[in-house]
Amino acid sequence: MVVAVLLPRFELVIAAGGREVLARGPAALAPEPGREQRVGEVSSSAEAFGVHAGMRLGEALARCPSLALIPPDPMGVADAWDKVLARLESAGAAVESEAPGLAFFDAAALARLHGGRAADDPAAALRARMSAGGAPPWLAGVVTAVRAALRLPARIGAGPSRFCALAGAVRARSRRAELVDGAAALAGEPVALLRRRPEVEALVRPLERLGIGTLGQLAALERPVVADRFGRAGELAYDLALGRDSELKPRQPGEVLEEVLELPESASGVQLGRALVLLVDKLLARRERDGRTLRAVVLGARLVEGGTWRERVVFREPLADATRMRLALGQKLVMLPAPAESLRLTVERFGAVSAGAHALFDDGSAQRTARMREAIRQARAVAGPEAALRVLEVDPDSRVPERQAVLAPYEL
Repeated sequence: MVVAVLLPRFELVIAAGGREVLARGPAALAPEPGREQRVGEVSSSAEAFGVHAGMRLGEALARCPSLALIPPDPMGVADAWDKVLARLESAGAAVESEAPGLAFFDAAALARLHGGRAADDPAAALRARMSAGGAPPWLAGVVTAVRAALRLPARIGAGPSRFCALAGAVRARSRRAELVDGAAALAGEPVALLRRRPEVEALVRPLERLGIGTLGQLAALERPVVADRFGRAGELAYDLALGRDSELKPRQPGEVLEEVLELPESASGVQLGRALVLLVDKLLARRERDGRTLRAVVLGARLVEGGTWRERVVFREPLADATRMRLALGQKLVMLPAPAESLRLTVERFGAVSAGAHALFDDGSAQRTARMREAIRQARAVAGPEAALRVLEVDPDSRVPERQAVLAPYEL
């Protein structure tokens, strides 16, 4: 049994700074700088004008001229959502999350932990109501435990697959979980529900033009006909309409390792590149890394004009070499849409421990470098990460001497 936890308009609420802002009128997330000009999540008052997430900006403004565009805050959203996932995992759930605001987990794994045994269990009323609809008796106890861990108004749905659970969460209210137990329960849902899955999002409008308004009408078609018209995406949409979905792939909870650099002035161009050099060196010098390589990192920035920018970088192979990391991250840094006032580098996934690179023909210089690297490691183990530093020029033309150079970790 899969459970879906839905926090409606999570990205919009975080970017706006609270739900009070959304009560003032129709609002939507503005397109991210440098990305396709489509609005993000929209408020309920904007939906009344026919505006929905993913709509082109021009069409959204034509339908709702008073639409307020809120700058996106991907860094703030990622931080807030990571805290929500940590709360779910504190209840024992192995969580899969495709996007902020929506998470799934297998409830059967928590049945013995939160299912409840006594008849006077606090969740008895909810359990009885859900049992009448065919849900296992332990599910209500799991839902109660999840709500207690979240401490947020969330919509919760359950079903035999990920898409059924999602349909239940969309249908549910904040105090009552909904069970969608298969194709029969999905039949009355609108095909617009497919917008929740990026793989089949583009099929919604063509299906509506063909007069297919519900998932039941889609499921009534023959699979080869749908596949012939829409290809692989059509086959997936057909399976979803029948309540079939792929297996969950829970994330692996990991430690947080990040470095933040506050820039004294709005930085761009060469200054930003030097800030990246310092940031990479400081991250690699952290004792918590313990010799491990980095497989994926997230580069983020807080922009001077407001809002944030965030880019995920997956290295072709696990790296512990500062030069190669700078080359890979520098290509992403040129995409920064505006000057930044702070730069942040976070490790998303670690690789194996670095065994060190060996040249084809070792010579004395390689041995000296290895001894020097070991000496630096031992010095930092005794005196901390600031034991071996080098002078790095950041802004040599600045009139303020303190801004011309900084101390950075010494790396070989």
